[in-house]
Amino acid sequence: MQFISFRVILKRIKAVPFFLKDKTVPLRKKILVVFGIVYLFLPIDLIPPILFPFGFIDDLILWIYILWHLKDELDSYWDGEKAEDLSKKFRGKNIVEGVEFDVEDDNDDKKDKE
Repeated sequence: MQFISFRVILKRIKAVPFFLKDKTVPLRKKILVVFGIVYLFLPIDLIPPILFPFGFIDDLILWIYILWHLKDELDSYWDGEKAEDLSKKFRGKNIVEGVEFDVEDDNDDKKDKE
């Protein structure tokens, strides 16, 4: 099991807003993060917050799971490995230059064989 420092966890938490703004991230991963945020602020918990030290354990376990599950994606945002998002730059443009292709019909091949 790999040791994770408190500094790494903080960097992953700081990467969450950038993760949510990225349009290339699948919706199901964004929903997981939003669910964690909503659950954190909901007054209904599995363990009530009245039991002070134990009341936040369910929130902590949920966020540890979310950060562990999305660790590779979140790490790409603070490591600088995230590729440039070109979805805005080329939206609505059809750019295909220098490509040569031939269209072959499968039906012609079958007729030639008969």
